[in-house]
Amino acid sequence: MAFYRYLLKRLLIVIPTLLGASIIVFLLIHIIPGDPVTVMLGERASDAAREALIERLGLDQPLHIQFWTWLTNAAQGDFGRSIRSNTAVMDEIFARLPATIELTLAAVIIAVVFGIFFGVTAARYRNSIVDQMAIGFSLLGVSIPIFWLGMMMIFLFSVVMGWLPVSGRLSLGLGIESISGLYLVDSLLTGNMQAFWDALRHLIMPAAALSTVSLALFVRVTRSSMLDVLSEDYVRTARAKGLGMNKVIYKHALKNALIPIVTVVGLSVAQLLGGAVLTETVFSWPGIGRLLITSIGFRDYPMIQGIVLLVVLAFIMINLIVDLIYAYLDPRIRY
Repeated sequence: MAFYRYLLKRLLIVIPTLLGASIIVFLLIHIIPGDPVTVMLGERASDAAREALIERLGLDQPLHIQFWTWLTNAAQGDFGRSIRSNTAVMDEIFARLPATIELTLAAVIIAVVFGIFFGVTAARYRNSIVDQMAIGFSLLGVSIPIFWLGMMMIFLFSVVMGWLPVSGRLSLGLGIESISGLYLVDSLLTGNMQAFWDALRHLIMPAAALSTVSLALFVRVTRSSMLDVLSEDYVRTARAKGLGMNKVIYKHALKNALIPIVTVVGLSVAQLLGGAVLTETVFSWPGIGRLLITSIGFRDYPMIQGIVLLVVLAFIMINLIVDLIYAYLDPRIRY
């Protein structure tokens, strides 16, 4: 019963959080220099044409009226139409969302697998050269800007070595029957292995670039958490009973060390989902991050608001899922 009360309480928090985020985003995008009318019609458009478009877009109304109109429509599931493409905002977002989800999931998998492995290895060989290399790698990963790393990867692996494609999700001439929108999944479901390997080659560089910051963070958090757990009495007891170090670490210690790691993983998933803007722009990845950059350039207010609210909602729901996972990993936690 306490679990359901907790869940209901957290779900109710979603409403004021989304409302606050929508107000902040609405005000911020309306103080950006420029306006969509000039972008759409050009600077030489006549006053009559400008006034007609302003009236059609509802930009002649006061800001609070514009916001209330958008809010009431959004509450009914209508987030408006894109100023740039004149398509429904949610239709265009959902068309681009699978590309961002695929990129984010690939980056998370890379960060989690290698981050936990290197973090555990660093803790196991504390103060050794392996530990120092892991710490140095984590500092380097946090320090390197993703857009610079992406461009260097393109230059090295695409231009110089020719191993991987420069941009996009799939080579020209190849097609995949869309089921989930995730190219790797759809190509496997339809048995199109040529498209699978091609999509995988396109995914490697952007996913690796996007994962660097999270991977470096996972290494440091895992190392710190494992060092705390390895100093516990039950670990020493297990070692005294003759258990091998690998069994002690991966069967006994790692599960207890995962609680702070789960927090970082949950936040990183939401952060990568919203932070794929630079990566998608550098690699011309057709996701919502690149759509957001394009929409900002066109002052596409409805599209910007829709994307930002989607990212905010992702943060909230992922945080809720992380809290629920806590209870599984540590039964001592009560709601």
